[in-house]
Amino acid sequence: MITETSKLDIRIPRDREGTFDPKLIARYQRRFPGFDEKIVSMYPRGMTVREIQGHLLEIYGLDVSSDLISTVTDAVLETVGEWRNRPLEASYPLVFFDALRVKIRDEGLVRNKAVYIALGVKADGTKDILGLWIENTEGAKFWLRVMNELKNRGVNDVLTAVVDGLKGFPEAINAVFPQTIVQTCIVSRLARDRPRVENAAARMVRGKDPIRHHVRRKVRSSMMAHRPRTQNF
Repeated sequence: MITETSKLDIRIPRDREGTFDPKLIARYQRRFPGFDEKIVSMYPRGMTVREIQGHLLEIYGLDVSSDLISTVTDAVLETVGEWRNRPLEASYPLVFFDALRVKIRDEGLVRNKAVYIALGVKADGTKDILGLWIENTEGAKFWLRVMNELKNRGVNDVLTAVVDGLKGFPEAINAVFPQTIVQTCIVSRLARDRPRVENAAARMVRGKDPIRHHVRRKVRSSMMAHRPRTQNF
């Protein structure tokens, strides 16, 4: 069986009448498209090389060497490196800077880490992931390094940058893109300010103003009371 990166020997069960028909790999099939993708799909889920070997042996009956798995994953890392260093557009009307919490296997342990993301919006409205970064601590120095990286990859102008309330973040952006308008994300601001306000004010912050709710209920009751009545036929 020929895959994208190597050849594999498969042991297919035999029967006297020759009626056995494999479900995963068709009879007389010589190529196994997508085999590398199957290995790659297991790798980011935190599976070790030994776990991937056991999974392939159990599902496909393939005794895959650790060298083959390393070859496949290394090829993906090269592709990821090319993507991370690809040239970018010269100008973006809008760029969002945020973080996502994901579980990553690190030194044999699954840890909850932050993946920092830059999402650019082009002039035609299409979105583009400008970059992904994994950093232990978020700070102005880290974001300054990110801005310089975007600059070196071809970005000359960002009209508006939407960020969280990290101290020093706007200064890091304007140090590289001095004309950029920095806007704090309203969701991040509400999440940050909510513990500082009282309960009544917190309901207003969440859009549940008790006075507004009372007025809406009175208006709805009045409309129901004055609605023309219809006769039952």
